[in-house]
Amino acid sequence: MRRALDIDEKSYGPNHPLVAIRLNNLALLLQNTNRIAEAEPLLRRALTIDEKSYGPNHPNVARGLNNLGLLLQDTNRLAEAEPLMRRGLTILQSFKLNTGHEHPHWKTGRNNYRMLLQEMGWPEEKIAESLQWLE
Repeated sequence: MRRALDIDEKSYGPNHPLVAIRLNNLALLLQNTNRIAEAEPLLRRALTIDEKSYGPNHPNVARGLNNLGLLLQDTNRLAEAEPLMRRGLTILQSFKLNTGHEHPHWKTGRNNYRMLLQEMGWPEEKIAESLQWLE
């Protein structure tokens, strides 16, 4: 994965959307092998590239926000994860409103956000109220 990242950075430049995909994939691998400290800056860089490439309200940005939020959740930085995951859902909600179609990542993002709120100790009625705006 590092080799593919190096090749794409040399071929397309360090801020190309394909580089963001490679960074994201490598970061997820590192996270899954418990190398969180290595993964976080890669996820942040991928998110920055996607925001610059696609704009702040693109579904790829929502994916990056969700992935970074999950990493922060894994490191018990729940208060940092919550606004990122909420922003990602807002982007996916806008996608649905603009296209009339549910984005394929919508349910996963919503479930991830619900689990985060549960982990934060929110009572179920407050979680339901918070998720109501999504519907």
